[in-house]
Amino acid sequence: MATEASPSPSGEWKLPPPIKVLEALGAIGDGRIELNEDGARVISSDGSRVYTVRYDQEKGAIGSTDNGSLYRGYYGYPIIAFLMLRGELPLWRELADALKGIPWRRLNEKYRRYWIVEKMVLEKLKERGFDEKAVKDYVKKVLGELKKLKLRRLELGQRTLF
Repeated sequence: MATEASPSPSGEWKLPPPIKVLEALGAIGDGRIELNEDGARVISSDGSRVYTVRYDQEKGAIGSTDNGSLYRGYYGYPIIAFLMLRGELPLWRELADALKGIPWRRLNEKYRRYWIVEKMVLEKLKERGFDEKAVKDYVKKVLGELKKLKLRRLELGQRTLF
């Protein structure tokens, strides 16, 4: 369940809504992530936005220009996808492939409730032969590993609403 949390003033990341793990896998499945020397470039599911991920491994800090990271203070899906591709979080490649083509941005904007989108995505995965419990267990494992990383916030972009 999503909360309307503001970024943590302490510089620590909050855990994201569970659906963001699946959204990260969808970005990987779609091939929308381009790794570079200091992070990544991530294209939104509808192609209308490009997010920047920056990673300072020495400082143990990471940042992204997606809304979840900038405005809500949780690890956004671009960060999660980046860390999966670097091998720092578990990557379930077959699940990523099964999540290809999901219009995440459109669904999130239309329903405005992550639990609704999660329910729809889990139903689609069930149709594609995935066990719901196994998917939820994987998501829980990724969130647990993300928490263990204890990365600090690397500020990117401006926090403006317009």
